[in-house]
Amino acid sequence: MRLARTEPTDQEPDIRARPPLVREFLLVAGLFLAYKFGRQAANGHAEEAFRNAGSVWDLERALHLPGEGAVQGLLLHGHPLIHAANTYYAAVHFPATALFLVWLYWRRPAHYVRSRRVLAALTAAALVLHLLFPLAPPRMLPAAGLVDTGQVYGPTVYGQTPATDTMANQFAAMPSLHVGWAVMVALGLIAATRSRWRWLWLLHPAITLFVVVGTANHYWLDAIVVVALLAVALAAFRLPLSARTVPARLPWPGVWGSGAEASAPVYAGGGSGTYEDGVRPAISEAPVASGASMGAAR
Repeated sequence: MRLARTEPTDQEPDIRARPPLVREFLLVAGLFLAYKFGRQAANGHAEEAFRNAGSVWDLERALHLPGEGAVQGLLLHGHPLIHAANTYYAAVHFPATALFLVWLYWRRPAHYVRSRRVLAALTAAALVLHLLFPLAPPRMLPAAGLVDTGQVYGPTVYGQTPATDTMANQFAAMPSLHVGWAVMVALGLIAATRSRWRWLWLLHPAITLFVVVGTANHYWLDAIVVVALLAVALAAFRLPLSARTVPARLPWPGVWGSGAEASAPVYAGGGSGTYEDGVRPAISEAPVASGASMGAAR
């Protein structure tokens, strides 16, 4: 018999678990800038990046992974579809993650702290890999025979000459933070909400994976590696028990006849909460004998 709900309630968030806003803003902004400048510091290394790209391409073929060209072929059936994919790649990644963190901070503070730590650890690990393993994306690899959809159809976030691109490091394909952040957003929202439709958030990483592969910005292995890194980060930063199990608070007399509100076990019934199995235990309608009558019966 379950004594506590395992999903968040619709009650007001516990503001005591919410970190100071200014500190969080400065922290998140600092982490973003550190990652941005770190990626730019890792720019260059074109020869090594193309050599690694050839190794990744050969490894995928040895593992019998589906070709990235098969996904791109689906997008190239129509100009509006490929344009939408390029727009999704360019415009959804950062705003979706930022809105995710803002919502968690305001509505689910305990979930926010964990998600911010996981995203920071994942991003730091990705930056290390970018430094140690520069990788040209499949759109640059002649052996792949893929189209650079951003340059051909637009829009694109990259310059035409990767070696002189001062806005982004185009040789940082491994791992794919587009996929990693999208998976974290979906898992975080599923854990922090209790709607029956919450599993639809998995469409975000699914679409992201389809887009990054179809636009030839990432290999399949880029997504596989980032999911493995995310799994390690999630295991390292576990959700606090108080955020995972919320005891039901029901009106229940603390002292017989006092009418005071106190915690009651779920099997006591009453209240408006929902239960994990969707069924409220039945409550006997028989009156409870008073202490005097029970004494008389003895």
